[in-house]
Amino acid sequence: MLFGASSSSVYSHRIMVSSIILPVYGNVYPRGFYYVPVLVGDPPRPYFLDPDTGSDLTWLQCDAPCVRCTRAPHPLYKPSSDLIPCRDPLCAAVQPEYYRSETPEQCDYEVEYADGGSSLGVLLRDAMHFNLTNGLTQSPRLGIGCGYDQIPGSSHHPLDGVLGLGKGKASIVSQLSDQGLTRNVVGHCLSARGGGYIFIGDQVYDSSRMVWTNSSSGYTKHYSPGFAELVYGRRTTGVENLLVIFDSGSSYTYFASEAYHTLVSLLTRDLHRTSLKDATDDDTLPVCWKGRRPFKSIRDVKKYFKPLALSFGDGGRYASHYDIPPENYLIISMKGNVCLGILNGTEVGLQNYNIIGDISMQDKMIVYDNEKTMIGWGSANCEKIPKGKAVAL
Repeated sequence: MLFGASSSSVYSHRIMVSSIILPVYGNVYPRGFYYVPVLVGDPPRPYFLDPDTGSDLTWLQCDAPCVRCTRAPHPLYKPSSDLIPCRDPLCAAVQPEYYRSETPEQCDYEVEYADGGSSLGVLLRDAMHFNLTNGLTQSPRLGIGCGYDQIPGSSHHPLDGVLGLGKGKASIVSQLSDQGLTRNVVGHCLSARGGGYIFIGDQVYDSSRMVWTNSSSGYTKHYSPGFAELVYGRRTTGVENLLVIFDSGSSYTYFASEAYHTLVSLLTRDLHRTSLKDATDDDTLPVCWKGRRPFKSIRDVKKYFKPLALSFGDGGRYASHYDIPPENYLIISMKGNVCLGILNGTEVGLQNYNIIGDISMQDKMIVYDNEKTMIGWGSANCEKIPKGKAVAL
């Protein structure tokens, strides 16, 4: 094994633990996704990846040759020859228990996503290039996927691949921590105006200015504060026991059927007293409303809508609240209508999960501390990368 425990110890003694900040581009609407530029390989080449806290494996569409590859902004990734064998712990982290490779010298993988998409490929190690906030430049060799057979899902994005930011052993976050470069902490700050940044490490935020709650591990492998109650207009709705997941790979927020229909019913009741009417001719999202004239921004309609919140339990009492103001669950469509950016998760197969997507995380600093098993959040100006910090090469 080229980079095992011995390599981690070399890194940790040679380098002070630092942080990495990567700029984010894109938006929830109209583009429909955010992406992060990364440099991979030797010589380094640029790729645009989907920053996904909902999955572990980082993979690039790969010229292996490619059986099915989708449209992407860069030429297909040319894989290194440093294949990860089946016996490597990283292989066990991405392979289902029932899956066994026919060739033990290489680790084949298949990942499936909630939107029906998937990637089939082989694991290998290659250099990823980062500027650290301590001023050093590092090019650690990390385990990534060479994806040579992709099936696009319903929320397919025209990108080069996925940047896996989950909490599993195969994630980039865990691998950088294992090599002693950063703490096992990841976070993001997405701007409602578009763009923002993600970070790996714990030197980017002030923990005293954030709301913290335990990260649940007993119910899901994803980043989850556990179960919540839905609050509408600062009043309880009676909808409880919602298992919530934070997923930066999802543009919109998804509620399970009961919570979704309760929310739509409450919105419909309140909007009945206003000048807003159903915009049945707008198929931007399932539920849209129109006014007497086209709206230009959320500011034009914010007064018609109440804030939402998710209240998370702590010792039998609801203690920490995740606020979702109207601007974090609404968009203005190209037709000038206001549309609900919370979708019915049950209709897309999310039977037991309620996903907090990008729309509901805008203008907030979200931190996933895997060392303390905590999740934190707080309001933030996400347009500006923290002053004096290094970014990607």
